[in-house]
Amino acid sequence: MKDYQILKKELLSDTEIRKAYEALGPEYSIIEKLIEKRLKQGMSQKQLAKILGTKQSAISRFESGSYNPTISFLYKIADALDVKLTMTVK
Repeated sequence: MKDYQILKKELLSDTEIRKAYEALGPEYSIIEKLIEKRLKQGMSQKQLAKILGTKQSAISRFESGSYNPTISFLYKIADALDVKLTMTVK
């Protein structure tokens, strides 16, 4: 599997993908950080799903941005990856 940053750079070279990505910036930022953490830990989507008590397809949908997660789901993923979620309201 290609390194995540290399893959991201390749995908964002497409102007349509970049435009859609930037429009969903905050959402994708959360997803991106959680994917990076999962990959750094060497954890597969299937392994994460097992920890969460869900299916791999739910993790895949979340990571692809096609699933609108609840705050509770985000906290469960963060907890499983030993990540602290914080929120800044401006």
